[in-house]
Amino acid sequence: MGLLQQAALLLLVYGCSAPAPFPWSDVRLPETVRPLHYDLLISPDLTHLNFTGEVRIRIAVARDARAVVLHSKGLRLSGARLLTSGHTRPLRVLELPGFEQIALLAEGWTIVRGAHEVRLEFAANLSHSFHGFYKGYYKTRRGESRVLASTQFEPTHARAAFPCFDEPAFKANFTVRLRRESRHISISNMPKVWTVELAGGLLEDHFETSVRMSTYLVAFIICDFLSIRKTTKHGVEIAVYAVPEKISQAEYALNTAVTLLDFYDDYFDIPYPLPKHDLAAIPDFQSGAMENWGLSTYREAGLLFDPEKSSTSDKLGITKVIAHELAHQWFGNLVTMRWWNDLWLNEGFAKFMEFVSLSYTHPELQVNDYFLEKCFKAMEVDALVSSHPISTPVENPSEIREMFDDVSYDKGACVLNMLRDFLSPDAFKLGIIHYLRQYSYQNTMNANLWESLNNVLCTYVSYVLLVWEAHNELDVKSIMDTWTLQEGFPMITVSVKGREVRLSQERYLKGRDPLKASGFLWQVPLTYVTSRSHTVQRFLLKTRTDILYLPEEVEWVKFNVDMRGYYIVHYESGGWDTLVNLLHINHTTLSSNDRASLISNVFQLVSIDKLPLDKALNLSLYLSQEREIMPVIQAFSELVPLYKLMEKRDMELLENQMKEYILLLFRDLIDSQSWTDEGTVSQRMLRNYMLLFACVRRYAHCVTTATQLFRQWKDSDGNMSLPSDVSLVVFTVGARSEEGWDFLLEKYLHSMSSSEKRTIKSALTFSPLAHKLQWLMEQSFEGGALKTQDLPSLVISISKNPKGYRLAWDFLRTNWHKLINKFDLGSSSISRMVTGVTDQYSTHEMLKEVKDFFGSLEIETGSGLRSIQLAIEKIEENIRWMDRNLPLLKGWLDNHHPLSRLPLV
Repeated sequence: MGLLQQAALLLLVYGCSAPAPFPWSDVRLPETVRPLHYDLLISPDLTHLNFTGEVRIRIAVARDARAVVLHSKGLRLSGARLLTSGHTRPLRVLELPGFEQIALLAEGWTIVRGAHEVRLEFAANLSHSFHGFYKGYYKTRRGESRVLASTQFEPTHARAAFPCFDEPAFKANFTVRLRRESRHISISNMPKVWTVELAGGLLEDHFETSVRMSTYLVAFIICDFLSIRKTTKHGVEIAVYAVPEKISQAEYALNTAVTLLDFYDDYFDIPYPLPKHDLAAIPDFQSGAMENWGLSTYREAGLLFDPEKSSTSDKLGITKVIAHELAHQWFGNLVTMRWWNDLWLNEGFAKFMEFVSLSYTHPELQVNDYFLEKCFKAMEVDALVSSHPISTPVENPSEIREMFDDVSYDKGACVLNMLRDFLSPDAFKLGIIHYLRQYSYQNTMNANLWESLNNVLCTYVSYVLLVWEAHNELDVKSIMDTWTLQEGFPMITVSVKGREVRLSQERYLKGRDPLKASGFLWQVPLTYVTSRSHTVQRFLLKTRTDILYLPEEVEWVKFNVDMRGYYIVHYESGGWDTLVNLLHINHTTLSSNDRASLISNVFQLVSIDKLPLDKALNLSLYLSQEREIMPVIQAFSELVPLYKLMEKRDMELLENQMKEYILLLFRDLIDSQSWTDEGTVSQRMLRNYMLLFACVRRYAHCVTTATQLFRQWKDSDGNMSLPSDVSLVVFTVGARSEEGWDFLLEKYLHSMSSSEKRTIKSALTFSPLAHKLQWLMEQSFEGGALKTQDLPSLVISISKNPKGYRLAWDFLRTNWHKLINKFDLGSSSISRMVTGVTDQYSTHEMLKEVKDFFGSLEIETGSGLRSIQLAIEKIEENIRWMDRNLPLLKGWLDNHHPLSRLPLV
């Protein structure tokens, strides 16, 4: 039963003559009452793991009313009253749990139009989940447990900490007071102004009043953390908080935050409006990070950098997540989407700004090498019927939580990157500055962004019309609505004959139903280079078909230069043969991003029968010459899933033949890797990738070196310093034996390095020891040896292990109801487990198991989740792919790569 039906049923049950039916029947709050200011007192008890509180909400009532409707979830409420015109009057509290709403009724009198103050007292237990106001803990080096309490309110959990108008459009100012024991400190969005000593030794910290902001951005922490701090050139104090024994790992984050906040201050030309910004590493944290205004929160592994043990990948990840959360201080905090259907205005922009900011502030990280990966990842989801538009209607909390997915984040970022390339970086920058200035402290929709960009476009219109060969007036809204209001993406078919290039577009869609692909039309900013000119040419395709004319005949043409556009390309009339031949003769004629996009496109076209599999495999032969990270990673993304599908079908001979082909293809690249931390960031990332693959595949040259290093490290009792970029490889080889696995677990339990713990945890999940894999999941679920926050990633990792995929599926369905209580129905943690555990299944038997289990659920326990539909669709596609292509794959491998007995152990 849906939430609206629940409300209707309640009204039906009580009847019109009931003394006090709930006065509101919509999941969204009425707009006739708006909050202006919250005076909030929170008093947690970290011994008994509960809290009490008081809130005074100054409200503006637009018209006379008999009730104030707002949100509350799981709170015990008392003392409801309204202060108006100097008089205090009691209010009756009604609850509607299905909507997480309460109504404060004025019985026998009217709340007149104007300003009033609502007062409420409340109490609750600290949450045992990872949202609302929840308890956390950590262990010191000596094994002592320490308790803390912190918040995670996005998207709809502020209501579980205090009664509030918990929708993003109800912005207000907040004045927070926090009570604590003297052994703790408290942190909130704003600086602390003073502390009052209370009876019984408690302290009450008073914080400055905040700027206007949405409830989901409120944050407070009670803990015993230490901090280090620094001031930006614009005078903002930056502090990083961590547990005492890990504060030495906070310096990199501090320096990075200072650099990035200064960059955004200058780039947006809008000063960061708060006097401080804190970054806190939380030991128990479900999300990757959270952008609370003035107090962003992170997983420890997402913020703390150990110079001795953190890898290049760790540094890249930490830098990107800080860049993401600080970008939110403008996109999301200063200007906020009106409702969650436009979440991408927050998350797509923050993801996009990660790459824009770091290309300036940290060029040595070479972040642009990894942007394509985000677009390919989004397209995997967006190619399915179960995808959704970037901007899509949502109502209830579980639907809202499902919006935090690859479409909102990664597709949003890729579409913005395409728009930036279309308008020019300068015009795009001026447009978003105009948008941020015009709507500061307000809420927006898609149309507001397009209006701001259109206004700026007037200055650049001659340039844009010229470079895009457009002769009519350009309208950003009409272009971008085709990318944000409909799901999917186009496949552009290119046919070259002489100087004439025929173009057509259709939706790229996997699956059997061609009707699902009809009726879609995009305005596509096409870019291309040719054999005669590497100058990027541009053409705006606005119709289903069109023709462009080249200045001269060419040998080849490559569209979607550097994959700046969110579309794939199919080359007819021998176009693919020409490009494949070009890669074999001189692959560096094309940029590494262009090579990566060709690899992606050719395999995606096989999936919808536009190309035969042998065409894609013939292209892959050039990879023996490839040395750049993006084409190599994309090749692995296309080739490895082929044998992973076979693992689930017990096709050992063909599976090993495919594994050996990949190994042989990259053997020279693998053999050239050193076991050091030398080289550029991309070279070091590639080294880890190649050596890990080689050792997991038991390539003797790799396994021998890794085994020797692991033995030396173990003999030193873990004190020997390993090159951080290859430590995962070494640990993975060591985890194959009982003795090695147990030794790694012991080191995991006592390590104070978040990076080292994450590396060891990953290595433990790669082990072939099935009973150990089962133990890992059980321990993480209980929050014993491993933290529960790591369970989703741990289960997914085990599901990729040929010895663990059945264990992971059985664990997921056995513990489903407990998992959705712990991680929240619709959350990214649940969605990632659903799709991650099942996405390599390729048999009708497993499809039936998945359908039967999820089909047995009720709406309240997840049967309607989009991630379930996506998982089923993915398995169906895997089955179709295998049925169509297995004979072709076997024949091609027999002709090109019979088993050659590479040195394996």
